[in-house]
Amino acid sequence: MTSRFPDGFLLGAATASYQIEGGATEGGRGASIWDTFSHTPGKVVGGDTGDIACDHFHRWQSDVDMMADLGLEAYRFSIAWPRVQPTGTGEFNDEGIEFYKGIIARLKDKGITPLVTLYHWDLPQALDDAGGWLSRDTVDAFVAYAVRMVQELGDDVEMWTTFNEPWVASFVGYGAGAHAPGHADDVEALVAAHHLNLAHARAYRAIKSFRPDLQVGLVNNCHTPRPWDPSNPKDVWASAHIDALANTFFHEPFIRGTYPAVLKPNTAHLTDWSFVHDGDLAEMHGAVDWFGVNYYASHLVRHNPHKGAATSDVATLADGHKAGANSPWPGDEEIEFMRPLGKLTAMGWNIDPDAFHAHLLKIHRETGKPIYVTENGSAWDDVIAEDGRIHDADRIDYFRGHLAAVLKAIDEGADVRGYMAWSLMDNFEWAQGYAKRFGMVHVDYDTLVRTWKDSAYWYRETLRTREIAPADIDVETPARTY
Repeated sequence: MTSRFPDGFLLGAATASYQIEGGATEGGRGASIWDTFSHTPGKVVGGDTGDIACDHFHRWQSDVDMMADLGLEAYRFSIAWPRVQPTGTGEFNDEGIEFYKGIIARLKDKGITPLVTLYHWDLPQALDDAGGWLSRDTVDAFVAYAVRMVQELGDDVEMWTTFNEPWVASFVGYGAGAHAPGHADDVEALVAAHHLNLAHARAYRAIKSFRPDLQVGLVNNCHTPRPWDPSNPKDVWASAHIDALANTFFHEPFIRGTYPAVLKPNTAHLTDWSFVHDGDLAEMHGAVDWFGVNYYASHLVRHNPHKGAATSDVATLADGHKAGANSPWPGDEEIEFMRPLGKLTAMGWNIDPDAFHAHLLKIHRETGKPIYVTENGSAWDDVIAEDGRIHDADRIDYFRGHLAAVLKAIDEGADVRGYMAWSLMDNFEWAQGYAKRFGMVHVDYDTLVRTWKDSAYWYRETLRTREIAPADIDVETPARTY
């Protein structure tokens, strides 16, 4: 198997605007749905909000310097729509635009390639008040926003993502109510998902009409549903249904101009799909240059006609809530997520590099498009030891196993062109607040001091050699801080 990452393969790290920026009411920024959601009692663990987060809004210069010290080749981050256009329509905010121009200029000065995501869930609240992703007007607003950002930043950014994880934005935000805007309606989830797909397609075509040289992709969080009993046709059906809703729903329209055939019959009791207008799928067909894959864990599913009678076997899903009531899977009344097997991360997720490898090959087969791993990582209960270091050997092992899966997939023909570790630093972990830590860099949320974990030193060595570094490497004591 290949031991070295190919020439041109980008190794970097990722963050998201609401998770790290803070400065929620500064610099002309408007309110987002996550400001509203996190300030609603009972929605986020500990009542945490992203008001300050990692204070990246004030510390971005030193944060970019830290990235350079790590040796990052690329940095994937998102623009906060309400920071550059406070209400999602109308006037743009020059101060917000200059903030991102500054970050990009400093990245390029340090030799770090910027990968920009236009939407990582922080919809301007004013747009949500007008219907959010249930309204086609939001599709039009997104296209106008996307075009303006490319006009402002396109000379310095080649790689663009329209949406991060539209499955989460739709099925978790509108179907399960576990994320902003906090709705719990199966039909709304399907409508929002379709409008996100349509917004991607229209933004893609608008961008390419005046900047055909730019590479515009879509990032999906991948689910690898495996039947609990592969010999049971009903378990196999359950797995296929989840695959259609979570995976192919968000790439088949752009490759074939269709939605998965199983979706309409499986959701016929919910909707007639009249929200898909004539011409929508034709607009989507071909509207993508590359796909981003976010991977964390795999899932075991089974058919259970008595689902809900007992909860002891219900697994914690990738967004940190339970299947069952207000499940993010329309039409899944008899589908059960089983407890994951083996060692679990602090999120309760399993560790399955083999499923990651299989999914990369699956996306390669089904799309034929270049693939970038845009998020991959794990949360652990990190502590600062007496020697001032954070000994996160479990995170290093996770990275090593999953990077090996990437190299194996490349060996077997998958066109994987980059890997962004999640995450650069600990941050606001959505509905989990600050209770879960994914970062290679520890953040003290009282002082906001950044401290390298052992995994940061390990990743620096991997970046330096462009090979998967051994688990045990030399580190500094006490650990480096910023």
